[in-house]
Amino acid sequence: MRSRTLRGSAAIIALTTAALIGTAGSALACYSDDHRSNPVPDRNHSKCADNQVKITPKDNLVDFTGGVGEKTLTINKVHDGVTVKRIIVIGGDDGFNEYVPGKSGQNGPKLSETAPWKDLQATLTFGHKQPKIDDWYICGTKSTKPTETAPTTKPTETSKPTSSSPAPSETVKPTSTTSAAPVPAGNESGTGGGLANTGFDNMWLVWIAALLLLGGGGLLALLKFRRKASE
Repeated sequence: MRSRTLRGSAAIIALTTAALIGTAGSALACYSDDHRSNPVPDRNHSKCADNQVKITPKDNLVDFTGGVGEKTLTINKVHDGVTVKRIIVIGGDDGFNEYVPGKSGQNGPKLSETAPWKDLQATLTFGHKQPKIDDWYICGTKSTKPTETAPTTKPTETSKPTSSSPAPSETVKPTSTTSAAPVPAGNESGTGGGLANTGFDNMWLVWIAALLLLGGGGLLALLKFRRKASE
């Protein structure tokens, strides 16, 4: 009688333990009705892989709508230089939803490799309700382009001063003078029959010389006459 009671008690205890374990397991389970995601029952959701950086909404590297305080998140555009490896959406009672571009979650459809990524969600609550998003971030890489320095402007070339004075004119070589043509024979212009006519009339000199001779002769004759008279 006692053995039967003990066996019955052991069976009840085993069934109760199994039920409690099953209840605890279901309570700790993490679910999502978005089959593009991987629901992860882990509260340690603030880390990215060592070769990745954490990109938050405050970084202004993606254009999005919804998000914190809303039930869905849509990432419309990723800025140049940013590569998205994982998208983490946090909310609900436990864990987080992980989205991987180009891969499927829970054997569902693939998430597109490039943005836009629409209607991303957090995991469901224990009551299987869709909660509001508490936080979200991206794990990925970003390249920082070096700041392009503005090209240095060359100083404005000042125009070379132009000389206002004209270029020196070439010295005109004097033209060679030609000898005067000989005066033809028989020229009686008073310049001498055989001399060339230079255009200079010298007859007045002849007259002056004649007058001087006459004056000198008269003066000598006057002096001679006065000498004789004084004797």
